Order: sequence, then C-alpha cells, then structure tokens
Amino acid sequence: MNVLEKLAATNPQCEIWWDSSPLIYPGWKASVLKDAPAEKRTDWEAQLTRLFDADHVSATGEMGFRGVTTNPPLCLQAIQADPAFWAEEIRKLATENGSDDIEHIYWTIYLDVVRRGAAMIRKVYDTSGGKYGLVSGQVDPRFVTDRTRMLEQGLQLADIAPNVMVKIPGSKEGYEVIEELTARGISTNNTTSFTVPQYVACMDAVSRGLERAKSNGVDLSKWRSVITHMSARLGNVGDLKAQAEARGIALSPEDILLGELAVLKRAYRYGKERGHPSKMLQCSMRVSDTGPGGTASSWHISKLAGGDFVYTCPPGYIHQLMQAEDRLPDFDPRAIDEDAPAETIEKLLQIPYFRQAYEFDGMKPEEFSQFGAFATTAGEFAAATRKTVDFVAQSVESVRRRVA
Repeated sequence: MNVLEKLAATNPQCEIWWDSSPLIYPGWKASVLKDAPAEKRTDWEAQLTRLFDADHVSATGEMGFRGVTTNPPLCLQAIQADPAFWAEEIRKLATENGSDDIEHIYWTIYLDVVRRGAAMIRKVYDTSGGKYGLVSGQVDPRFVTDRTRMLEQGLQLADIAPNVMVKIPGSKEGYEVIEELTARGISTNNTTSFTVPQYVACMDAVSRGLERAKSNGVDLSKWRSVITHMSARLGNVGDLKAQAEARGIALSPEDILLGELAVLKRAYRYGKERGHPSKMLQCSMRVSDTGPGGTASSWHISKLAGGDFVYTCPPGYIHQLMQAEDRLPDFDPRAIDEDAPAETIEKLLQIPYFRQAYEFDGMKPEEFSQFGAFATTAGEFAAATRKTVDFVAQSVESVRRRVA
C-alpha cells in the first residue's frame, strides 16, 4: 500500500485528494517512475495507478483520490506543463474574439483548466452520487476582500460542472460569499485559512447558508463543504517565529508542528461536537527526513491518524512520502485523540500570533485578511496569478506580431 492508502485505512471516512490539476498527473507519474529505485518501480506504478488512472476512471468511476484541489499556482503548473498547447489556446481566443482584454482571456483560460480537470474525474462524481469526484476551483486571489467580484467568479466556477467546488478565501468578505453560495446549494472549500476564529466563522456562515437553502427548498443532496487548514504555512510563513524571537522564546521545530496541529484539532473537535457538516481539510504538509538510513516523519498526517479528515496532497509531498516510506513509523489510529503537551501550548500562548490562531476569540472577522499567514499566502497566490496573466499577455502579443 502507498503511505496515503495506509493513512486512509485508519478511518473509513478519511479522504485523500490530489492537490494539483489532474491534467499534470500522467506526466508527473511518469517522472516519478523514471527515477524510482529499480526494486520499487513495480510497486510504485501500481500504487500511483490505483490513486489515479484516467482510463480506469472513465470506465468505472473509481479512483483512489476522492477529489482534487486547484488554485492559481497549480493552474500555472498545468499551463507550464504544456506551454505550447496553452499558448495556442490563448492565441485562438484572442483571434476569434478580437479581444485585447488580457484579464478576460486569463480568466477564460483559468476556467478552461478547471473545466478540463473536472471532466477528467466527472465519472467519479456521478458514480458516487456526488460524494466524491469534486474539483476545487478558486476565485482570483488578487481580490480576497472584494465580495462582489468573488461572488461573481464563484458563480461562474460553479456553472462549469456539477462537480466543481468553489474555493473562497478566509476573509470576512469571503465568509459572506460562502454563506451566499451555500444558500444556493453550491459546494465550497474555505481556503487561505489558518485559525480557529476563521474556522468558527466559516462554520457559522455555512450554517446560515444551509438554513436559507432549506427554507427556499434548495436541493442539498450533493452539497459539500470543506474547511482548509494550511498547516505548515501557519507556522512558517506568518509571524510566529519573529514574535517568539522578539520575546526571547525558543521554539523548536516540534513546538511549531504541535502548535499547527493543536489549532486544527481544536477546530476539528469543535465541529464534531456540534455535528457540523463541514469537513476539515489538511494541506501544506511537510516531511521531516534525516536522510538515507535515518528516520523520517510527517506529523502533519501521523498525528491526525484515525481522524475524519480530507488530506489534499501535492505531487512533491506524495513523492517525498514514497521516498521515505520504509523509514516512516506505522500510523496509530488513536493519534487524533492525543493532545500536545500542556507546557508546549503554554509556551506558544505567550506569542500573540499563536493566540490569534488558537483562541476562539483570537481575532475579529475584519482582522482575518491582516493575519500574517493569510497576507503572505494571498500575496504568493496573487504573484502566481500575475505570472499566468503575463503568460497570456505574451501569447496575445505573438498574435499581434503576426498580424503586423
């Protein structure tokens, strides 16, 4: 079994998702197998085929991955994997529509990447009655506080196919959009989210949306909601380390990992205690590896084993797990019930950034988009979007040169 298959076996409701466009999977799989150790190549090929094989999916509606997440950087990966094809698609759009609106062409291309990915796994959605086979498409991360634009784009994404789930950021305005989309029976994925206050705000928005949907007779039989915890980003791209250093607090890598997991477990238990229908999604996982012959671990999954989570896994992370598979400990299905040491939480609570993330009243909704990890991640996503827009611009420029 693949490491992720072993993780899924610790809870029948656990789901493993692919964190990239399905369009790149065949090429990625081929590259992994090309460099695989000879003694593992046969097993690895079988594992990766079980996780996703387009022909098998189209024939049976079955795959190991239960869903797919994408975002603008991942969209850029898909385009970069086949730049000639996408450049030609862009040139066709520019020629047929006579459009110089680069932003419009970019958004059209982004929707097409989502559309093609959704079509590749649509059979899984149909076969499972809408439970699995969803592809997350994200609204433009350059506009994380623009409610009107996010709602407009969210509706456009939802119109692509019934198995498209709309990714909305964890800003105050984002939760207003999640409520509205939920009220219309549209599945959502709360992204750029890191903190307990955000997760509670999301659950509240979903609950309000469901009440409205039910009162209006909206069909919710295939509706789903997931709430993303961007684990390693919480501890490593925000202000945690800087604030700890400024206060003379020494944080070990283990302290940071345990803090990231404590936030997720607190939100997970809050939702479970209330029977909330949203499912927590773990992403931004890392592998700690001492190298050949040494030990390896990935607490971002091993410390959650036995829980009812979605884990969305990017290509690089899956490959790291496979490379370290013989040095990873077995999963303990009781790990989800373990708490971080009290002294670790006490130390972390001395840091304002962690209090914002961990305490239920750590932040007000209008502060969500100012939180360090949110601002950094949204900025990175926006930068990837700008790169994609520039790729579109370069392709359109080539059309103009031809005409000239």
